[in-house]
Amino acid sequence: MSEADAGAAGARNVAKLPSGRHSLSRDFVARHQISRIIAAVIEVTGTAGYAHLTVDSIIARAGVSRATFYVHFKNKEDAFLRAYDVTIQRLMEHVTRAYQGEADAPGRLRAGLAAFLEFLAAEPLTARTFIVECLAAGPAAAARRDAAKQEFAQVVVDNMRELFPHYPEPELMAETIVGGIYEVAYTRIRRGETAELPNLLTGLLAAFAVPDPDRWGPDATPDE
Repeated sequence: MSEADAGAAGARNVAKLPSGRHSLSRDFVARHQISRIIAAVIEVTGTAGYAHLTVDSIIARAGVSRATFYVHFKNKEDAFLRAYDVTIQRLMEHVTRAYQGEADAPGRLRAGLAAFLEFLAAEPLTARTFIVECLAAGPAAAARRDAAKQEFAQVVVDNMRELFPHYPEPELMAETIVGGIYEVAYTRIRRGETAELPNLLTGLLAAFAVPDPDRWGPDATPDE
């Protein structure tokens, strides 16, 4: 099981390795241990909050020894950041698969946003960990959150340039759109309404519709 696979499952769903002698490779064992630890980070943080994430809570949930934990991670922050990286990779892959199947920019934007909301709704502990609790995890986690938002914003920018080639400062518009979506998701998740996120798709698309297509669209003439 890869680290990415582990992000989707709770620690209790990542089976323990057999005890005693076995024929499993050292690399396989290491990957499995990391997977269990990452899954445990998500479970503990998503359930109790980052303030209650400790090395003790991680190893208890993961079912690994303290020595094993420190073979792979420096501390709880290191484990959290690795879990964040794995989760964002999974989320971006999920969103990318969704929008790559669409032929035009409006379809790609709708499919990408739908995939984003569905991913969070399907994994509520993951959603709370990386949308809400990430803000309590310190400056390195905040920087990763900003980088993830920028990555999503670039998707919006690329499609806005197709739709509205003369739109001024598409990067700023994309940052505003992604920031607004993150804030809406944050509020719903914090209130325990994660499962309702996919129902917001149509409203969010309408709320962040780019105005004046005649002015900024492909047939528009740029201002002098």
